[in-house]
Amino acid sequence: MSMIVMSDPRVAAIPVRECGEPLVDVRTGPVPLLVDDRRSDPDGAFANLRERVRDQLVAAQDRLPGGLRLLVVEGYRPLELQTQYFERYTRRLRSEHPRWTGQQVRDAASRYVSPPEIAPHSAGAAVDLTLVDADGRELDMGTAMNATPEDSDGACFADATNIPAAAKANRAVLTTALTDAGLQPYPFEWWHFSLGDRYWALMQGRPAALYGPTTRPGN
Repeated sequence: MSMIVMSDPRVAAIPVRECGEPLVDVRTGPVPLLVDDRRSDPDGAFANLRERVRDQLVAAQDRLPGGLRLLVVEGYRPLELQTQYFERYTRRLRSEHPRWTGQQVRDAASRYVSPPEIAPHSAGAAVDLTLVDADGRELDMGTAMNATPEDSDGACFADATNIPAAAKANRAVLTTALTDAGLQPYPFEWWHFSLGDRYWALMQGRPAALYGPTTRPGN
């Protein structure tokens, strides 16, 4: 898997041809998806995604074996919240690595939190998710979701080798189902997949992104 970070200039260089597709709540619709509340917000924004992204997640779930289901943890993230996440993490990295240049800090931070101006979550194009069994229990994926590279010794990277064999197998099941449905994995976070954003367009050789930063109706 190509290890291109979100801050790579090639990502920002991808144009956005906004298609105007709406955000939809993945907890509703013909096939509601299972959504965890650990990232919930009062308005329910976290459970929203662009319509096509939702549809492709449903298609991916149909590909899962043995009663497994997707568990969505976070989809749409308002730009203000994305900015807070990015700034907080860059402050941590500056404190821990005072000799790093600004670009080194930005590149390291973007392994874990996308720079706000290109963030796929703020376009409704990215989803953080995992797998659960038929009883709703989360499968072992090797790390907790949102584990940082520093705190997990890199085990949060999609192709990490320092995790149990069962976790590697579970990650492979998740990645295969989602990539077969057209979503793009992010190599630094096993739980993050996107469709229609700039990173997806770059990695899949598309001329433009389908989705740019958006807001929910009424916000």
